[in-house]
Amino acid sequence: MRIQRGGDRYPGGDPETGIDTRHAFSFGRYYDPDNLRFGALLACNEERLAAGAGFDEHPHRHTEIVTWVVEGELTHRDSTGHATVVRPGDLQHLSAAAGVRHVERNDGPGPLVFVQMWLAPLTAGGEPSYDVVRGIAGATPYAVPAAGAVLHVHRLERDARVAVPEADFVYVHVVRGTVRLSGEELGAGDAARASEEKGLALLATADAEVLVWEMRGGFPDGA
Repeated sequence: MRIQRGGDRYPGGDPETGIDTRHAFSFGRYYDPDNLRFGALLACNEERLAAGAGFDEHPHRHTEIVTWVVEGELTHRDSTGHATVVRPGDLQHLSAAAGVRHVERNDGPGPLVFVQMWLAPLTAGGEPSYDVVRGIAGATPYAVPAAGAVLHVHRLERDARVAVPEADFVYVHVVRGTVRLSGEELGAGDAARASEEKGLALLATADAEVLVWEMRGGFPDGA
């Protein structure tokens, strides 16, 4: 199992324009050949946008993009005609498929914080699609079948324990609070990567919110 501390993420974004990003994987100008992906997961970006800041229209292809809003309001518009505001507790999924363009902005009065995760599809192409789950319940799985992945959202009270799925690849990201995993204490921004581990469990050492990806293997590069 590999632990990545929040402070070890790659800095990115454009702070002068109000965009502060922390990357868990190689992204943009930050390249590490030993940290390109994990299972289907290509990116896990912690984004902080000041009021009025955002990403102008830009394209995506062959990527499943899942966004979890932590604080504030995320305004989304895309080339298929969707225009939504995503708030804390909402889960957004944009399947770029053969190609889509979108805009992401903080049009609210306060700061915006969200976690955005990119996954590689098992097969390329297809028609883009869009989905928002409002106020997803704790421990409710959200399947991304195009990537052979399932996201579990856990909101844990202190001393609560939950089993970690047994899968080819499991990625754990702590949104807030603290948890213990296999003897390691993880705080906000910390992540763990486990391959074919059995019997793992999360123990909340404070009230916590945790995102857990369960992914199967079978990708062309062997990841």
